Amino acid sequence: PYIEELFTNRLDPQAHPYFAEIAGLTVSAHFLIRRNGDIVQFVATTENAWHAGLSNWRGRDKCNDFSIGIELEGTDTHVYTDAQYGALSELIRACREAHPEIEPGAIVGHSDIAPGRKTDPGPSFDWHRLGHEIGVEELPGV
Repeated sequence: PYIEELFTNRLDPQAHPYFAEIAGLTVSAHFLIRRNGDIVQFVATTENAWHAGLSNWRGRDKCNDFSIGIELEGTDTHVYTDAQYGALSELIRACREAHPEIEPGAIVGHSDIAPGRKTDPGPSFDWHRLGHEIGVEELPGV
């Protein structure tokens, strides 16, 4: 219930003890895909979102400066829903159409750009399925 507040930096530090610990943390993502497949956009894809943090991809630091952040509601250990895979596939196709510079092999998880610091989408994410749905074979784990 607090995901949108987190990504719009409106968490009430008094609402939960953990929120007091992360007060002042600035995070966002371009998109959130809820468990039911609903897509919420927080930031335009032409603008920076703050989803990657300390990160590196193919020798380039600061992935926030050149990437689109898509968050999936859930945890690393829970299986993602069919609705989420469907929405993610549609969203990736739309992003690649709007931004043809996105190479198929550059569709990666946080764990690929910040290994050891970020673990998502985690072992429950089916990269083979996503690759099949978007017609791309060069995804992590595929």
